Amino acid sequence: MISFLFNTVAGKIITTFFISMVPVIELRGAIPWATGMGLSPWVAIPVAIVGNLIPIPFIIIFIKRIFAWMRKVSPKLNKVVDKMEAKAEKNKAKVLRYAFWGLALFVAIPLPGTGAWTGALVAAMLDMPLKKAFPSVVLGVLCAGVVVAFVSYGAAALFFG
Repeated sequence: MISFLFNTVAGKIITTFFISMVPVIELRGAIPWATGMGLSPWVAIPVAIVGNLIPIPFIIIFIKRIFAWMRKVSPKLNKVVDKMEAKAEKNKAKVLRYAFWGLALFVAIPLPGTGAWTGALVAAMLDMPLKKAFPSVVLGVLCAGVVVAFVSYGAAALFFG
């Protein structure tokens, strides 16, 4: 199984896909990994983008229910949820004013602490509807994918390789 994942094109594609679904790592880690494994950018980039986007609707739709469950399970988790909700509420008006573009830009910046997972969490905390939040996150992921691909593969490889 390990040999399949690291020594075949199909295995590298599957691994890239699943790496891009992992919080914090996301496509920012999946594309460089795919580069190192020798995958073509024309395969790796779309696979990483799709993998990164699959969890997003579920986060936007279900995170409030998960937070409610966390509140019931542990007082410590309840405090974490309170802090996250207080931060979101404090800046809600400002963020909602520029919600679509602000969220897209936040997701597009390929730095730790940003990305699709965090963007989806912010959208859910601010009660952005899925039909507004998801396209914004998609735009941000596409932009981040381009930036990470340029860094990982280089412009020459993307256009001439």
